[in-house]
Amino acid sequence: MKHEIRYKPSFSTIFITLEPGESITAESGTMVSMEPNLKMKTEFSGGFFSALLKKIFGGESFFINKFVNSSQKPQQVVLTQSLIGDIDAIALKRGQGICLQSGAYIAHTKGIKLGVRWAGFSSWFAGEGLFKLKAKSEDNGIVFFGGYGGIIKHNISGEFIVDSGHLIAYEPGIRMSISLAGGLIGSVTSGEGFVNKLSGNGVIYLQSRSLDGLVKFLTPKVL
Repeated sequence: MKHEIRYKPSFSTIFITLEPGESITAESGTMVSMEPNLKMKTEFSGGFFSALLKKIFGGESFFINKFVNSSQKPQQVVLTQSLIGDIDAIALKRGQGICLQSGAYIAHTKGIKLGVRWAGFSSWFAGEGLFKLKAKSEDNGIVFFGGYGGIIKHNISGEFIVDSGHLIAYEPGIRMSISLAGGLIGSVTSGEGFVNKLSGNGVIYLQSRSLDGLVKFLTPKVL
């Protein structure tokens, strides 16, 4: 399988070329186009109950689409996301995993298994949700995900502060807690409130824009 992410960073789109016999699984509604010799199968994401858990707790669609190249020639499928922003790909070796914020997941290759992971009450208070979608590699594979705005990759060692709504992916070893941005009075007057305090060693991915911030900006203008 070959892939290329074009139109970065604002309108990123994934162009995937599947060799004969290859397949890719994608979130419902992400397809832009596909060549006619590809077959698309719509199914539950990991079975009915697994799909239900991902829908309720992981914020993903109940169904996923699997694109299979059963022809004798390479075939292309094009995928994207609903948000205006960047898309990235993570190559996971056997046993490695990545946790994804609700709505960030786009697609994965063969060998990747999706599940739901408890993120804790600290994550919920930080505005990141109680559960995260976890992609784990049972064999070498690739996970595609997107964000609102640009995507920032950061290696942390120790502690790191992230404003709520900007964390979109992180390695499973990263721990979360919440704290006030600058003391009680400072947090209220600055408008920052609670922030997400990350700790551990690993890689995190941030989005440069926040959907919550956009909603707060637009709400007084339209009401």
